[in-house]
Order: sequence, then structure tokens, then C-alpha cells
Amino acid sequence: MTRSDFTDFVVEQMAGLGGVEARRMFGGRGVFRAGLMFALIADDMLYFKTDEANVGRFEGRGLPPFTYLAKGERKSLRYFQAPPEVFDEAQAMTEWARDAFECALRNQKPKAAKPKSAARKKASR
Repeated sequence: MTRSDFTDFVVEQMAGLGGVEARRMFGGRGVFRAGLMFALIADDMLYFKTDEANVGRFEGRGLPPFTYLAKGERKSLRYFQAPPEVFDEAQAMTEWARDAFECALRNQKPKAAKPKSAARKKASR
């Protein structure tokens, strides 16, 4: 299976979630829904976004975090490897993907507000 095939397969398995797309990023792919990244694909491995609310689910299964090498140091992100059943059962993929998307929703940064002076200038025209 090529990298593109793997990505297409993952997105297809997530069809039950709706509106999922994969975009190239940093040598891998980010998996997005509604503009929020909730999963990543690197080296034909799928990782889901985690936080304090859902990381125990991954750690309890012994699923490792996504790591990478930067300036000779091993770094990790708050993404953990997907469990094997998500590749066999679309329903399991949808469940785990939904949980990761909900994590992305909980952790999204608020959008910066436009400066008031710019908004006033535009309104006065």
C-alpha cells in the first residue's frame, strides 16, 4: 500500500464522521475536519490527538505517542498511535476519530479578534 493509498484508506474508514480530509504537512499528512486537525499520518502510521480527557484511553492500551527527532533530541506531540481495530472496523475508526475530533474542539485556540480601530474604519465608510 503506498502512502497515498494508506491516507485514502484512513479517510475512507472515517467516512462515518463526515467532512474529513487529509492535507500534506511536514513530510506527513494532517487529518482535518471543520478546519481542525485531529489526527496525523506519518510513515504509514495513524495517530490521534489527545489531551488529559482522553490520553488514558491510549496509555491504558499501551499505544505509543507520536515522536520525532529534532536537533538530535527525541520530541513527542500529544498524538498517540491508533489501535489496530480501527483499520478493520469502520465503526471503531469513527468512534476513535470522533473522540480525537472532540479533543481538537476542546483544545482549539480562540481566533484573534480584529482590532477595533480597523473595524470602526470599515464601518464608517
